[in-house]
Amino acid sequence: MRTVTSGELPSTQYQLPYGAVLQEDGVRFSFVSRSATGARLLLYDDVEDAEPSLVLPLDPERNRIGDVWSLFVPNLQAGALYHFQVDGPWTSVPGDSFDSRARLIDPYARALAGDFLPKKDGVCLPPKCVVVDERFDWGNEPRIQRHLADEIIYEAHVRGFTNSPSSGVSKPGSYLGLIEKIPYLQSLGVTAIELMPVHEFPRNNPDGTRAQRQNYWGYDPIAFFAPHRGYAWNEEPGAQTYEFKEMVRAFHCAGLEVFLDVVFNHTAEGNERGEIFSFKGFENRNYYMLDQQGRYFNYSGCGNTVNGNHPWMRELIFNCLRSWAYNYHIDGFRFDLASILSRDRTGALTWNAPIIELISDDPLLSDVKIIAEAWDAGGAYQVGEFGSARWAEWNGRFRDDIRRYWRGDSGTLGAFATRFSGSSDLYQKRSRRPSCSINFVTAHDGFTLNDLVSYNCKHNYANGEDNRDGESNNNSYNFGVEGTTNDPRVTRLRDRQIRNFLATLLLSQGVPMLVAGDEVKRTQNGNNNAYCQDAPISWFDWSLVEKNSSLKRFVAALTRFRRQEAGLRRRSFFTGQPQEPGALPDVAWFNQNGGYVDWQASNARTLACLIAALDPLKDEGFLQELQRYVKMTSPRFPFDALQEVAPESKYHIMVMCNSSCNAEPFYFPALAKSFNLKWRVFVNTSAEPPYDVYPEYNGPLVDTNKTFVVPERSLVTFIAEKMYKAS
Repeated sequence: MRTVTSGELPSTQYQLPYGAVLQEDGVRFSFVSRSATGARLLLYDDVEDAEPSLVLPLDPERNRIGDVWSLFVPNLQAGALYHFQVDGPWTSVPGDSFDSRARLIDPYARALAGDFLPKKDGVCLPPKCVVVDERFDWGNEPRIQRHLADEIIYEAHVRGFTNSPSSGVSKPGSYLGLIEKIPYLQSLGVTAIELMPVHEFPRNNPDGTRAQRQNYWGYDPIAFFAPHRGYAWNEEPGAQTYEFKEMVRAFHCAGLEVFLDVVFNHTAEGNERGEIFSFKGFENRNYYMLDQQGRYFNYSGCGNTVNGNHPWMRELIFNCLRSWAYNYHIDGFRFDLASILSRDRTGALTWNAPIIELISDDPLLSDVKIIAEAWDAGGAYQVGEFGSARWAEWNGRFRDDIRRYWRGDSGTLGAFATRFSGSSDLYQKRSRRPSCSINFVTAHDGFTLNDLVSYNCKHNYANGEDNRDGESNNNSYNFGVEGTTNDPRVTRLRDRQIRNFLATLLLSQGVPMLVAGDEVKRTQNGNNNAYCQDAPISWFDWSLVEKNSSLKRFVAALTRFRRQEAGLRRRSFFTGQPQEPGALPDVAWFNQNGGYVDWQASNARTLACLIAALDPLKDEGFLQELQRYVKMTSPRFPFDALQEVAPESKYHIMVMCNSSCNAEPFYFPALAKSFNLKWRVFVNTSAEPPYDVYPEYNGPLVDTNKTFVVPERSLVTFIAEKMYKAS
């Protein structure tokens, strides 16, 4: 008997139960509707056609089994364009909104083509659905499967990252354009790119007119399974699916993972005044949350709320995630306004709701990172309490507490130390780990890092909403001048503060997330809600890479240090105890005099932290990971690969922070001086480049018997090579 090798096996795809499934001799179309009384499949010849070239009826007797309607069309091929029309009742209660004239986007459409056309006889004409051939040659693309704790995430917008003429790429604003910037991301030292929404969203209004305020960010979905057509370079229907896969393959071959920001909380159909062009026309009351009068709940702030814990929507979300993970090889998902998925069908918050548990325990998604934005627009705030231990969360408290400390707010020492240590107050009580905390100082919504230190107030007038939109409580500080300035002292303090934020982020326990451009001082001129700005204000200005190369060098040095030092990526929380007899405690906190901290001192602005080097092979969390890795690979796991899975820390780390307006002398604590350690400066945010960081770890030695003066609003990090024996 001949054994078939893996290279000879056909490329399998995750076949969805609904939508347009390409088969050898045609296409099978399926959708779900319980209350429908009839339906039609509309086929088009061209994306600009207002009328179909062929209309095929679905008979309730022959084309329906249970609530599933299905029709096979022979000889149809990939690239075919289609809509559905569905007949049924129109009643305000319980909320049926069938319209036999409406052209409907398939909820399971794999791709869309074209835009909304001008209405005809009052009927909305949405983009066409495309029959897609899912096959793709992934070649020798590797499986990375990096532990979440080892990630350094880089949040970026597909179009905005390369659309500026300064990008110099051949295919700006596209998936393929991103490929051309992979060397830059590698040089920066990040490990994963998190793409702002790429599932389909409208490029114009449902009546075919140009949107006055386009949703540039993409948080306005119309087809969850389909990559956004606007980011494809080739305009052929369905080309976006191939280009997206080319992008993912290129990232993986470069050792970078790809995460998606997914928006399973609302759709672009809006409330009861919105158009019917997809879910509303199939079974409105199952796909959306409605009250007893048939009105839409609005926990998303966008007009409607997806009914994520209804079995139909739950199955759709589940299959969608599987499709992105299996067919597109996506490594992780960040769930926008994820608390909506914690709401039952009446809108009440529940713990570990069915859809959340389904995502957590699905075997096909077991290696995929899942990250929640654990709040919503309805008042829910579940940071530290979202789902099971598998879920990580955007830690909004990290953002706020770190900003407040470096701004110089009183009473912030304890909060700063807790966030820096991995937020055990949020995650340890439920047996979660530091990697559950996705740490960030800035994100796509809010000030850029440069603007955080340059503006006290938002400046969103360009959005056309009279500056009412966007967050007003930013915990920012402009150092005495609002906006740009030529004052060298203000500029120096701002640059120092930017380094303080970046160093704090990259030295903290948890998983750091950077925002594209923060490493080179990208600005939005004080706009903290540029959701509608498809313009240079939102695009990455690549001239800044050279202009602010010293800051990029600073970030790259810290990301490299973080990747090398297991002590910054712990799998368990600090205990304050040594890992082994005769060693330093895993963490110790001190005041500037080298004594222990008075956490209740409201006027204190100085703090020091000693982090001991970590031996992963003596750490329970790393050992569990190692055992899992060995089981996944081979019982003949090579010993020399241990360092790749569980690298040993080389350095002890001392961090001194001063958020006050005065230079302060720090004493090295006796604990650090009791070992035969030679401390060197690694980071000094007050020093002018290139002395702000020493990438080769060859900074000046310090005399630990003397005080070290930390200037105003500065952070200094020292490193010492690990030694086991006390002096």
